[in-house]
Amino acid sequence: MSQPAGKKAALKEFRALNPRPEAVIDDDFAACPFLDPDDVVQVKYEMVRRVRVDKVPVAQAAAAFGFCRQTFYVIAAALDAGGPAALVPGKPGPKGPRKLTEEVMGFIEKLRSGDASLRSAQLAEAVLERFGITVHPRSVEKALARRREPRTAEEAHYWRGGGRGGWGRGGWKV
Repeated sequence: MSQPAGKKAALKEFRALNPRPEAVIDDDFAACPFLDPDDVVQVKYEMVRRVRVDKVPVAQAAAAFGFCRQTFYVIAAALDAGGPAALVPGKPGPKGPRKLTEEVMGFIEKLRSGDASLRSAQLAEAVLERFGITVHPRSVEKALARRREPRTAEEAHYWRGGGRGGWGRGGWKV
């Protein structure tokens, strides 16, 4: 089935591109021109619909749509909880700070409020002693900078990515 030129690019941009479209071997899915094995949201929705409406066994439907039985249950629960939007895969990678958690940052800020002359290397050392977590002093500096309010509009602009060069949505900013 041929697709419009930008459809795969659009699916990829919105994290809805199926990484394994060749694994979708369901005959009814392949016969319908509206359904697209490259669209992972459609594939997941149709798999759940096939079980619930057409009464196809879970293992059979999961295999026909390129998933395992256990994944079917995860997908069905996500659909029940959040509707079709919940079928879009989440962003990969860390979802938040791994080492400099709220508890650790609270400790750092408490130390800093008691002695403003403490350097980031000293704060990193205190975190190691208290929590057993190794953090780079620069990570401490950046985390503290993100948590405090910008002093000026220029500073706010800089921290939002508007100052100096850097990578932005359209490529490298000067």
